Amino acid sequence: MDAAHCVFAPCFGLVWCFQRLLVKAPSGRQRVHVLAALHAVTHEVLTVQHLTYITAQTVCELWRLLASSQSSIPVTVILDNARDQRCALVQTVADTLGIEWLY
Repeated sequence: MDAAHCVFAPCFGLVWCFQRLLVKAPSGRQRVHVLAALHAVTHEVLTVQHLTYITAQTVCELWRLLASSQSSIPVTVILDNARDQRCALVQTVADTLGIEWLY
């Protein structure tokens, strides 16, 4: 499980043309925050996306999604010690859903 934070902005690998081309780009620092988990055997990717920051609520939302997709086998989640993954709310939800942690 890990998070990615993508910025809405054009990124050109090569910018050259005979005629000038204007590309509209969003202003500001709007981002999409994606929290995802990869199934080790089937390689299925489960994601939760938000326009706000990744919080403990987002982690709990992903864990509920994981638990509902894997009802018959135990779930072990490999974590990277991020602050939003260590709070009491996340620990309680993990224990309730039977999710094992591995740092």
